[in-house]
Amino acid sequence: MFVRVIAVVFGILIALAGSVWALQGAGLILGSFMSNDPLWIWIGTGTVLVGLALLVFGLRSRPAQSA
Repeated sequence: MFVRVIAVVFGILIALAGSVWALQGAGLILGSFMSNDPLWIWIGTGTVLVGLALLVFGLRSRPAQSA
């Protein structure tokens, strides 16, 4: 149960960070060295995918069954 909660929380945080990086790379969020740099679109997109995978893992994993 605890691992599932941690996976969901970290999945959300990682996906949000990746979204910010991708938006900065696309130039939609300005004021950073990442602004208008296409490399950060790819890094951000990859980070979002990792965060979503962690989120799905946390939501879909089943709790251990007691005997």
